[in-house]
Amino acid sequence: MFTGIDEVDWASLRHAYGSAEDVPGWLRALASADTAERATALDGMYGALHHKERVYDSTLACVPFLLSLAAREEVPDRGCLVELLVGIGTAGADEDPRAREAVCAGAEVFERLAGDPDPAVRRPTAGALVHFLAPPTRVLDLLRQRLWAERDERVLLALPEALGLFVRRYPAHADAAVDLLAEQSAPPYTPGLRLAALGQLALVAPARLPAGLVPTAVRLLRERSAARGRAATPCAADTLVGRLRRLRPSDEEGSRLLRTLHTALGDRVEERQALLCGQLTSPDPVDRCTAVWLAATLLRGWRGDHSATVSLLGAQLDAQQDQLRDAAVTVLSELFALAGPAADDLHALVWARPDLWTHHFERGSPTLGGPLKALARSGDPRALPALAHLLAGPAAPVDLGFALAHLGPAAAPLAPALRHRLGRIPPASPTAARLAAPLLAAIGAVGDAEAVPEVLRLLSGAPDGLGARDAVADQAIGTLAALGAAAQAEPVLRALLHTRHAAAAAGALWSARQDASVVVPVLLRELAQGDAAGRCLAAGQLGGVGPAARAALPALRRMAGSRPARERVAAACALWRIDADPEPVLPVFRTAWARDPHTRRPIVRCLIAMGPAAAPLRHLVAEELARPRRHQAPAGSGVGRGIPEDEELLSGCRAVLEAV
Repeated sequence: MFTGIDEVDWASLRHAYGSAEDVPGWLRALASADTAERATALDGMYGALHHKERVYDSTLACVPFLLSLAAREEVPDRGCLVELLVGIGTAGADEDPRAREAVCAGAEVFERLAGDPDPAVRRPTAGALVHFLAPPTRVLDLLRQRLWAERDERVLLALPEALGLFVRRYPAHADAAVDLLAEQSAPPYTPGLRLAALGQLALVAPARLPAGLVPTAVRLLRERSAARGRAATPCAADTLVGRLRRLRPSDEEGSRLLRTLHTALGDRVEERQALLCGQLTSPDPVDRCTAVWLAATLLRGWRGDHSATVSLLGAQLDAQQDQLRDAAVTVLSELFALAGPAADDLHALVWARPDLWTHHFERGSPTLGGPLKALARSGDPRALPALAHLLAGPAAPVDLGFALAHLGPAAAPLAPALRHRLGRIPPASPTAARLAAPLLAAIGAVGDAEAVPEVLRLLSGAPDGLGARDAVADQAIGTLAALGAAAQAEPVLRALLHTRHAAAAAGALWSARQDASVVVPVLLRELAQGDAAGRCLAAGQLGGVGPAARAALPALRRMAGSRPARERVAAACALWRIDADPEPVLPVFRTAWARDPHTRRPIVRCLIAMGPAAAPLRHLVAEELARPRRHQAPAGSGVGRGIPEDEELLSGCRAVLEAV
């Protein structure tokens, strides 16, 4: 196994953390009889040699020894070694093919391992055959033989996945592989194998799918669940790899089968919703837990009427299984207003389980518990009594104010308690900003003008004596302006005009005095000298000044023509608010809309203000409303987390169509 290992100059080779002189020890430990020693060595290999998909010279030197270890039946945990080899050979292969070539050079090992006595070895070997062995006819013959000979259910489920990979890798030989998948998707094969084959057909040959895919998949899922054994999962070692294994779903194969099917359905949102309905109403709580996370993927990445899915997520909150309930709470807390259909279930859980109102960590302050946070974020005022109870206590969750802000004016009864807590923050405390930020958000949302003295107190000592409060100064200034109290803070605001808070202070001063001679020069300076965030803020404040800021038009035109998309959009919005001329504005919006999806919300807000002048961009807005995917979801995956931002964009787009 280790012939030649001492002839390699490991000290001259490198891995992710420096010299590779520790690699021979890891390789030898992989053959150890001690489980913990093997797990620690595998940790080291993954962390140093298979790090961020980079190929190191030490990685290449390891491949022959890993192949040799995987081929020896007396070596324990060889399935892990095959998985590591697949990871090494496929990671970053397009940019640097050396690792793939190294694994391909020894790929005959995988042909022998395809029939290995250990099913944990045979399972990852199915994919390794497709990735590394040649020619394709030989690979397909081996997969066909395994389909006929294999009896282990977990290995069988890996074979359709390997066939799907084969179709994508070898299109010229795809027909025979698709025929095999179609055969495996029908009786008399097991429900799990049929589900696996249907998922791969949906990915690579949707025309070969049977009619009624979703009802068939739901029925097969339930049949599989009824037949699935309840074998205990062995305890994983306390290592990086072991911890990652413990994070896997309790029914990893079922999760993978359904995830493949959802991926294949892609933008067919209604079919995915129907599939989730079947999953979330399954008698098996494990299936329902898998469905909760798949629902999260759909909700984060795709638009549509998700009320039925959200209602079914709410129905999981009275489950006896903590893992299922906690998963549903986590997903619902990301939905904000979209969690409305589950509000009754959230309210019931909040009042049935006061112990879940807060979440305690071993270290640090408590945070707001998931059920109460989700209820408040949904905008449901039934969260107020529980929030009031926590706010009055000695250790209110630090983040409570952020959740409370979503209740808006309905939270007005809690304004005195918010003021009191804000006033108790020691100005010199290093945690002042962290404690104040949530409370400022809540006070601003409530509109509590009586809190002005407490907000002003956060700015005491400005500009040089703010200390840790410097991090929250812009938010405090914005809160004062929103409360119509900037005039009371004029001395402090003027003192801040020569600091990094100049743009925020100038905007607040304008709201108080509307003296362009004081405000515009400061904002022009920020346009010229500030960082990207400062320039965007300064442009927005100049737009707020309106026609009185005409002196800034040349600088804003330059910014609209030469900066990154987000800065150009900020400048263009200001140009419209100052000059009301759509000619220099619309081309900037058109270009930025396509290049940077994050600019679409500010663009839409400006288009609403433009009214009929925005008509030339009406088609962009209409196309956005027709898109099935959320605007911040990465291309291809559909997975994003900006649900409230996307819902705001959609609402704005509809308002634009009405305005034009």
